Amino acid sequence: MSNAKHPVTLLTGFLGSGKTTLLAELLAHPGMGETAVIVNELGEIGIDHHLVSQVDERTVVLDSGCVCCVMRGDLADELRDLFSRRVRYEIPDFRRVVVETTGIADPAPILFTLLSEPVVQHHFELDGVVTTVDAVNGSDQLDRQPESAKQAAVADRLVVTKTDIADAAEVEQLEARLARINPTAPMLRVVQGRIEPETLFGGREHDVRDLELSHPNHIDDVHAFSLILDEEIDWTAFGVWLTMLLQARGEHILRVKGLLNVGDPGPLLLNGVQHVVHPPVHLEQWPDEDQRSRIVFIARGAGRDEVERSLYAFNRAATLRA
Repeated sequence: MSNAKHPVTLLTGFLGSGKTTLLAELLAHPGMGETAVIVNELGEIGIDHHLVSQVDERTVVLDSGCVCCVMRGDLADELRDLFSRRVRYEIPDFRRVVVETTGIADPAPILFTLLSEPVVQHHFELDGVVTTVDAVNGSDQLDRQPESAKQAAVADRLVVTKTDIADAAEVEQLEARLARINPTAPMLRVVQGRIEPETLFGGREHDVRDLELSHPNHIDDVHAFSLILDEEIDWTAFGVWLTMLLQARGEHILRVKGLLNVGDPGPLLLNGVQHVVHPPVHLEQWPDEDQRSRIVFIARGAGRDEVERSLYAFNRAATLRA
């Protein structure tokens, strides 16, 4: 068994958006061996035809080697229990975890657990968020269901499903709308859940290399905006400011992602969801010749001017104290 941290992918999406179909297809893929899956209701993933053996009343082992468990407590308890059972050889070894949320779940509390609970942090690390969006009903859900917009806003990958039965023009309109909600997330079209696992998992530190800074874009009350800072950033001071901002306005800052010039040969990758910031990642080199700090915010009820004034005021105060 490896002592390396196990990557955890959060699979979310509104009711009927196709995440269950996507998960079922992934679990049948040979590349998904040594994967543990935590779901709310085991019967929802349609895995009967893949079933090999039932370990206990809430755990099955699939022919691909995946372990599938029903979540009955909170996520931290489930992850700790999963790791302990692995250590005791009660379940097969696994190298990654996929957590499927309910269709109406707010992903932020789940991400908070993954990024802040000490024991979970010791053994697991967040690999990213995959959000499925229904090409047929997605626009209406974004209009009517706040959870749908939030699920799209925090995604690292946006998976547009049912494109084979949706009107082509409506699919393009939906994808354009999703790009305005979340300009940092690559978008993938999937039919009947068929996709290569490596397309969805891993490589989050490289996504930002294709980061496009957005002008302010508004979708109802969810909007994206970007800040560019010419001067080198003091990471310690910036971290204090960002922590204070998220503590005060975390419920309104759905996502923050960017590259920071902290004086090293490569940038620092910034990645946060609401009240919690991922551990920073230092990249070896800049993706292009532009070495200015660039940060994208996806927010609801917090505007660019407010965030920009706060950052510049804090920078001035930090400079005066130095």
